[in-house]
Amino acid sequence: MERLNNKIALVSGAGSGIGLDCAQALAREGCRVIITGRRAGRLEKVVQSISDQGGTCLPLTFDIRNKDEVDQAIQSLDANWRDIDILINNAGLGRGLDKLHEGRPEDWEAMIQTNVLGLLYITRAVVPGMVARGRGDIVNIGSIAGHEVYPNGNVYCASKHAVTALTKGLRMDLVDTPLRVSTVDPGLVETEFSIVRFNGDQERAKNVYKGLEPLRGEDVAEAVIFIVTRPRHVQIGEIIIFPTAQASSMVVSRK
Repeated sequence: MERLNNKIALVSGAGSGIGLDCAQALAREGCRVIITGRRAGRLEKVVQSISDQGGTCLPLTFDIRNKDEVDQAIQSLDANWRDIDILINNAGLGRGLDKLHEGRPEDWEAMIQTNVLGLLYITRAVVPGMVARGRGDIVNIGSIAGHEVYPNGNVYCASKHAVTALTKGLRMDLVDTPLRVSTVDPGLVETEFSIVRFNGDQERAKNVYKGLEPLRGEDVAEAVIFIVTRPRHVQIGEIIIFPTAQASSMVVSRK
């Protein structure tokens, strides 16, 4: 088991949900954590939470969909924070649950820009430094939607299939380096995901998890910690994680 003391970890989309739990878990393991997101107030609360536990955390506020903002934020890191050891590509969202021919183009753009281009922008900004230093872990937070397509999930599933393909492609591109590339692909996790997907309709979002005990963000964070603490000769390519009451994207037992 590899120790994480004083390693630098960057977690995108860390203002809430899985990203928040990953940031806190990494800090508990001794990492110095960089958190990113668009909502400065949310990030400051995460910084305070990690600081209260004795950890060290640096917030970077930017829109991951904007390549210039991503590049400027990473380039702004000083010598104490520049050498990132762990990159958790968590930022992502779902918008709408419509048939493709009835979907809203603005929803498609938000998902593709965040889930695909955002992941690419920050990976491009961070990974060359890892290669130069000869060390690093990249963990992409995917989804069961990256393995299966479900009704009305069309563009969201396409974006998560892209994450699966990019993870595999990056692993191939880095096979001659000491870097490791992994993905954690959860099923139903109760976060703000469904609230965002349904444009703030909390009742509809709550029904997604009705009648079962879904995963929590910390369950996914534990999988991330497992991946990045393996001995250096061990690379966990992929973890698919479900709540016990779920067997696939559409097979769920509700009581």
